[in-house]
Amino acid sequence: MNITFLIILWIHAFTALFFIGGSFFIWIVVWPATFRITSDEKERTKILGNIGRIFGTATDISVAILITTGLYLGYEYLPTLSDLTTTTGGKILLVKGIVVVIMLVLMYANNLYHGKKIVRLSREGKLDEVRKIRRITHVASFITLALMALIAVLAFTLPFYHP
Repeated sequence: MNITFLIILWIHAFTALFFIGGSFFIWIVVWPATFRITSDEKERTKILGNIGRIFGTATDISVAILITTGLYLGYEYLPTLSDLTTTTGGKILLVKGIVVVIMLVLMYANNLYHGKKIVRLSREGKLDEVRKIRRITHVASFITLALMALIAVLAFTLPFYHP
């Protein structure tokens, strides 16, 4: 392995840790903490909205880095494109890529559509509607977290199946 590959692998792994760890941190620590900070639904939504905007920017940067470094690593990992379907490692990488696309579509669709809607409805005081939408967004977010975990498992299995 050359030094460039190792540096890019480290950047990819560190960014993945930040992206996945930060996402789990939001749901395991930040979201429950808002219930301790205030019982006012409007205030909780404001807190989560502000944190979400900041983390969203970091997420966008992380996704760009992960896609760029992931494409480089995939190119270096597989000598030929046909290895995606003819080797075990290639098949794992292909599945990982498909799961990444599904996860990104679900994550961004959920955040773009529901996130702004929740903040707007909260400002308008329509808290019953906010609660209904939150149920949907929570399911989508938990599916996204599960897909992130699956991606990590697939990534950790790849070195065992190098073509």
